[in-house]
Amino acid sequence: SNPLPRGSKLEIPLWLAKGLHDSKRRIISVELPKIYKEAWRTVLSADANVVDLHKMGPYYYGFGSQLLNFDNPENPEIAQTILQTFISRFRRIMDSSQNAYNEDTSALVARLDELERALFQAGQKGLNDFQSWEKGQASQITASSLVQNYGKRKFTEVDG
Repeated sequence: SNPLPRGSKLEIPLWLAKGLHDSKRRIISVELPKIYKEAWRTVLSADANVVDLHKMGPYYYGFGSQLLNFDNPENPEIAQTILQTFISRFRRIMDSSQNAYNEDTSALVARLDELERALFQAGQKGLNDFQSWEKGQASQITASSLVQNYGKRKFTEVDG
């Protein structure tokens, strides 16, 4: 029932912080999690592949991009670090997903952010599908739904 004293620090969910954030009224200010602060940005800039992103925050990219909605003078540096981290880790993730056929990849995957895990799984699925096709185990090659829908749209535009 008593209001919080000015300057109180609370941990609240991101959705609530976004709802309370008002740059004009200054109801709240957001403190950056340590993975987005300058010290960690320096580590990530030096070699992003050595960092266990899952341990630091399983949604590093998604959460970091949401932090950019808050007024913070470090936003340009945070955005640049998020982008460079993704770029520097992407090739290794995709190479690993393509070269780990029937191998235990749990140690590698354990260190990945959730977005990176999805990319790794997509790469593995592509590799497995290709291997099945190459062995003659795939029943039939079919056009992707994107290609099918694109063709339908083209014909509709011509008919109209």
